[in-house]
Amino acid sequence: MTKLPPGFTHELPQHLQQHNHGVFDEQKEVPVLDFDRFCCRAHGFSALIETWQDSEGPSQLTLFDTGPDSLSLARNADAMNIPVERIDRVVISHWHSDHTGGLLSFLRLRSARSINVPPSCVVDVHPDRPIARGIAPGPGYDSVICALPPDPTFAAIEKASGRVEAHAEGHCVAADTVYVSGGIPRVTEYEVGILGGMRWVEGAGKPEQRGKWIKDGLITDERYVAIDVIGKGLVIFSACSHAGIVNVVKDAVECFKRPIYMIIGGLHLAGPEFGPRIPMTVDFLSSKLKPSPMYILPMHCSGFQAKVALEAEFGEGCVPAGVGIKIDVVGDSEADKTVFPPTY
Repeated sequence: MTKLPPGFTHELPQHLQQHNHGVFDEQKEVPVLDFDRFCCRAHGFSALIETWQDSEGPSQLTLFDTGPDSLSLARNADAMNIPVERIDRVVISHWHSDHTGGLLSFLRLRSARSINVPPSCVVDVHPDRPIARGIAPGPGYDSVICALPPDPTFAAIEKASGRVEAHAEGHCVAADTVYVSGGIPRVTEYEVGILGGMRWVEGAGKPEQRGKWIKDGLITDERYVAIDVIGKGLVIFSACSHAGIVNVVKDAVECFKRPIYMIIGGLHLAGPEFGPRIPMTVDFLSSKLKPSPMYILPMHCSGFQAKVALEAEFGEGCVPAGVGIKIDVVGDSEADKTVFPPTY
């Protein structure tokens, strides 16, 4: 119910516009909402990106990550009337199961609805898929207390009608409207990954590491997605920002020489070990980056303290977003003449 800026739409009015949720009360002449068909949130990230090169041409649908489980994404796609059969590419940001857990169920759902379209869907991944990843809490960050659920294997993806494309380098997809980054350069001193990140090693690597957990805090397989909107600048999707959102933004600016218009996703600033990074991150985004972003949508792993700090600097430009929210970013070719490369 929070007031949203222009171009942002809550879930409820979208259901009312679709006229297919719940029943219509003939006596009262109003629709009755069906909360069983509203979206369900989960601890993960997934965003559907729809892009156009021009208003007359067809749009491209790209799914960025798939959430943590086999139920949420399929339910939410149905709740929002998403034409899943039109999604021809899934981009996986990195190999963590809270971002890959819904992949196989999505592919099966898409295959079941793909009667008149090619059954296969490209699954765009980083080639370095770990066998398993685990969590080692502080203060020592060296004793694994649990493993994350396994990410889908390449074989399982192919079996579910996915066509694996492994990319370690940056590349453009969706008719060149969406940029998928390569590895993110680590240039800041304070964004040092996740201290308790661990990886299980078998059969490969150094002999002394085989059959053991090794430190894997940098998550070097992480990638972000960027869209350059004419007249606005870059819309950045950073699903978890293990590399650090400042490193992400710096890489995007270096690649495109364009201002940052909007940042969407997890900033990974939740938890006591990340607290010291919050002031430096907020200071960079609000003061050092010129121009600063128009909107920041901190989600997933961003943490409450980071959201409070961002709201203090950006005001209504820090938007509370989550499942069911729709955002329209409309380009303007005339305004683009006044958009200059950012500095920091």
